[in-house]
Amino acid sequence: MAITETQFERARERAREEREAGHALSARYDRRRRRVVVQLSTGIELTFPAALAEGLADAPPDDLAEIEVSPSGLGLHWPRLDADLYVPALLRGVLGSRSWMAAQMGAAGGKSRSPAKTAAARENGRKGGRPRRTARI
Repeated sequence: MAITETQFERARERAREEREAGHALSARYDRRRRRVVVQLSTGIELTFPAALAEGLADAPPDDLAEIEVSPSGLGLHWPRLDADLYVPALLRGVLGSRSWMAAQMGAAGGKSRSPAKTAAARENGRKGGRPRRTARI
């Protein structure tokens, strides 16, 4: 698929606008706090727990410490982990793809405990537990 000159210019303009909102100048991993620290061109320092970001969650500190900032400053890359994060998305609080974030939220919701959930689980257990799936033809 060939890219037209017009499409290329539009993409270049979008990148320019994204950079103006703030781009990464440097990034490092703070082992003590277990957080990624990103210095932005706006003077703001963005930090986030590595455990909350897609591709970084279970990584060892040595792998997290090796971070590359893209030439545009819009991307962060962990070569040992083959993981990438988009700086403008980080500024919006997006730490991974939609499907990954939905799975994380679902897992967190499944771990929640409340008196109502405990009571419902006990009542379900008295009835024999979760019903078995029946074969559908």
